[in-house]
Amino acid sequence: MIATAIAIQDATAYAVHDEEIMGMAGHLYHARNEMTDNEFVQFLFKYSASLSALTATLVTSVCLTESQMNDMIDTIKEFDELEKEME
Repeated sequence: MIATAIAIQDATAYAVHDEEIMGMAGHLYHARNEMTDNEFVQFLFKYSASLSALTATLVTSVCLTESQMNDMIDTIKEFDELEKEME
């Protein structure tokens, strides 16, 4: 359990320090005065969504085995197909 908690912490730290995420944060910081309020909000949302998605992906890979991950992906695909059929 402790090893999993440490792996989750490491995955989160890796996501925060990811080169692309850090680049977005740097751009946001340096270009904030050049952006309109709407541009700033949109870019902030993109940054937050990117960081959240990467963190979730990395944490999921810590918590699930490859087999469990494949099962989850298959289930998501099944739900997507069901949704398309219902439209």
